[in-house]
This record gives sequence, structure tokens and C-alpha cells, in this order.
Amino acid sequence: MKFVVSSTALYSRLAAASKVMSAKNSMPILDCFLFDIKNGKVTITASDGEKYFITSVPLVDSDNNAQFCIAAKTIMDSMKEVAEQPLTFEFNPESHELQGKHQTGVFSVMTLDPSTYPAPQSIGEQKTTLEIPSDVLLTGINRCLFATGNDEIRVVMTGIYVDIHAEDITFAGTDGKKLVRYINRSVKPGIETSFILPKKVAAILKNVLQKETTIGISFDNEKGHIHAEDFDLYFRLVEGRYPNYNGVIPTNNPYVATVDRASLISALKRISVFCNQSSGLMKLHLENNQMCLTGEDNDYATRAEENLLCDYSSDPISIGFSCIFLVEIANIIDGEALTIQLADPSRPGVVIPAEQPKDEETLMLLMPMMLND
Repeated sequence: MKFVVSSTALYSRLAAASKVMSAKNSMPILDCFLFDIKNGKVTITASDGEKYFITSVPLVDSDNNAQFCIAAKTIMDSMKEVAEQPLTFEFNPESHELQGKHQTGVFSVMTLDPSTYPAPQSIGEQKTTLEIPSDVLLTGINRCLFATGNDEIRVVMTGIYVDIHAEDITFAGTDGKKLVRYINRSVKPGIETSFILPKKVAAILKNVLQKETTIGISFDNEKGHIHAEDFDLYFRLVEGRYPNYNGVIPTNNPYVATVDRASLISALKRISVFCNQSSGLMKLHLENNQMCLTGEDNDYATRAEENLLCDYSSDPISIGFSCIFLVEIANIIDGEALTIQLADPSRPGVVIPAEQPKDEETLMLLMPMMLND
């Protein structure tokens, strides 16, 4: 059988699907894409055994149906430098040979039996389904992904907690040292439920999800499914009870400073060079509309100090923070200025935008570090 497809359209879908695949698979067949040609399109499936990415590309022409598996690295590397043009593929079901032709050349590869390729498990009947704008999910992922943990012992902290309420959706991420809570009130789901989105799934969605579309989310106690215009993503949820993220956020913070965000980021990056490279400890001191940042490493006798103008009129206070973590937080927050709220040197610091967008609320929390002085 023969089929013709756009080279760039096919390669872009293969590149998106490949993000699900693992470098080491328990089943050799999972090193392959599953191609299913029928109804005027080619449906491509990629998987690592737990996650399944299914997408399709319309065909320019085809004369029959076919199904086969092909090594992902081989097909992608062979197409990487092919310019936009119609690609003609001829598949021989008896010899399992796939031949590809383009304007300047031809290549031939052997395919594998598609019957051994595993299929995604369907979600149970007791599932929850809702539709939300893709922008809402993307913003939640962008806000929270950096704060998720990597500790396999505390598995629930390796994902983004999606807390769905009747009047809003809250996204939370934490690794125990920093925490992010993002609330979007523009969506009214009308239900009360929650799930934990795995970190790798969130990273895939960040790269492949298009803005300004509507996506469908379905999930039960174990599995999830995200349906977008150009792909379907099946995955296992992170199982477990997510910690009470609201309970660790201090509510009474009498020490409040507002500072220019870009200036703070620049100063923190300069200070980070002189902080202890293992701890990243930095001293933040507030007094008389001044923010003083100090970083030092006694092992190498290095020290740096930065002074920034800020809006601060309370009593003097000093607190220790990880300079690297504070840079990450400042980079994630939108707006020209941010506000740092403190209770005392032993309690977490809260960082928020100086002006919150309509129907949105972003809050970052950073655990303090013990100062040497």
C-alpha cells in the first residue's frame, strides 16, 4: 500500500509524541511508534508503558489501510533534515518493509508486528470529566512545575496538585522547601474534586499544548486522560494524599516590602556567585526603604552585598533564604514589581505579585534558612 503525507506535519507530530517515550523500556516494542493508516489519516501512538500519546496527521493521499511499528529514532533521524514536501511511503505487508521517497532520495526500513504494541487502559466508569481552557492548565503548570519535588519517598510531592472547586481551580506544587499556589477564578467547574498530575506529564503538556483552545480532562482514582484538538494523552495519576498546602501559608505577616522585580533578579544573580555553593544561603535585610542582600562563602573568603530601593516602613528584619530558590520564584512571577511578606526569621516568606491579574491569584512560599550571625 502507498500513502503520501506532508514531511513537516509528520515530523512535528512525531517530535511531540516522542516526548512520552523513555530512554530505557522494559518492552523493546516501546522504542517504536505505532502507525495506523486509515480514514485518510495516519494515527501515531507513542508510549513508555504508562503514558500514551496519540496524535494524527491528515494524508495527502492513500490507497489502502495499514498498521505497523517503526523504530522511533530511525524514522525521526531520517526525516530531520527533509524540507517541507510531500513524502511518499510504500509499505509491503508481506516483507514488512517501509520505503520512503522524497525529492532528492529514498530510504528503506523494516517495520515490526503491531499486534504486540500495548494499548492504553480505559478510565473506569466512575470518572470525572470537565472542560477547561488550555491557557488555564498551561498557566498552572508554568507556575507550579519548578516547585515540584524529585524525592521518590514523598511521591505525592513529585506532581502538581489540581484542586477543583465549584468556583475556581487551584494548582499547587511543593518540594518541602518552596511552595506555589495558583488560583484561577475565571473557570467555574461546579464540582469538588482533585487529582495529582505527574511531573513528567506536566512537562509534556507544557511543550505540546496549544494556547487558546479548550481541552477535556477525564480521570478516576488511578488514571487520567487529556483530550486536545491535536492529541490524546493517557497517563497514571500520582496516588496518595497531598499535604495541606494552605495550612503552611502564614496569614499574619507584618513585615511587607515591595521591590522592582527585574532589579531584584539582577541583584540575586550577582549575589549567587558569592554564596556558598552547597547551601546557597543569602541574607536579606529590610530597613528604611532599603533591601540589603548579602552572600558569602567563608570557605573561599568571598563576599558580596547589594542594596536595592524598596517600599518598606516596618521595623528592621533579617532572614536567610536560598538565593537560587528566590531567583526561581522571582522569574516565575509576572509583573514589574513583587511583594515579600515576612512574619519572623523562623517562618516562611511569602512572595506575591504587587498587582494580581483579574480572576487570578499567585502565591509563592519559601522556607527560611538559619543565618550564621
